Amino acid sequence: MRDIRARRIAGFGLTSPDAARLAEFYVTAFGARLVASEHLTGEPLVRRSGVRGGALCHHLALGRETIEILQFDTPGQPYPHPISPDETVFQHFAIVVTEMELAVSRLRRIPGWTPISIGGPQRLPERSGGVTAFKFQDPDGHPLELLAFPERGMPRHWRAHSREEIFLGIDHSAISVRDTAISTDFYRTLGFGVTAQTLNHGEAQANLDGVPGPQVEVTGLSLDAPTPHLELLCYRSGVQLPRTVWAGNDVAATRIALAADRPERDLEATQRLVVDPDGHHLLLMCVSTEPRPRCRGELR
Repeated sequence: MRDIRARRIAGFGLTSPDAARLAEFYVTAFGARLVASEHLTGEPLVRRSGVRGGALCHHLALGRETIEILQFDTPGQPYPHPISPDETVFQHFAIVVTEMELAVSRLRRIPGWTPISIGGPQRLPERSGGVTAFKFQDPDGHPLELLAFPERGMPRHWRAHSREEIFLGIDHSAISVRDTAISTDFYRTLGFGVTAQTLNHGEAQANLDGVPGPQVEVTGLSLDAPTPHLELLCYRSGVQLPRTVWAGNDVAATRIALAADRPERDLEATQRLVVDPDGHHLLLMCVSTEPRPRCRGELR
């Protein structure tokens, strides 16, 4: 991968046993928009997922970010249960909200999801960013987070959005890793740079994660565009966690799509599936053009 340079996170991909049902949940719960639906077969599906056969694909827009939901003709394994944020299978994306109480109130009117956080949304201390957050699982088991920034601490990117909306878009994807240094080195080879590092702990963090006494190293990684970005979560539990690589049609195989440059000698548009040191799936979406290589970042 030394010749690949990622430029931005282009979107996120989920696997579902019922794509229509899951898409409806995201539309109803977060105001996402169904952009298109199609049935994928052959090489387009293999490049996306590593799985042969066919799959129904729903394309959603949530704010300015995109989500692709795949329902494979040959289903894989369901999401493992129970799930804990300190396991390497854990991967969520964080949805920015303007009013946490309104967002959670709307969510509570919709059936099918499962809370991870204990006692509702949690306000983290200033050393951990001072944000208010709430973690839960969607009807298929994918972890999600609602995220509200303090009024004076909202990044410029989100201040530019309409304040009339409750759900603004996707701020980042957080993935649990076994070793911060190993994972950081891997993502640096793709062009990510470290932008923040904190050690989160305390009662609010325990309630947010549903894990007793957590100490979690949080490392922020960014590309050319600051949002969406990536966060590495490394829990100091002292337990050696296994590396599990999920098949593309398993519900736990969440994909992060990266728009990436290729050398000018490679003139073909490509999609390439890569697995990181902890089993998380990355979809590299590349194209070379002159005078400067650029990528098509769409998930379709």
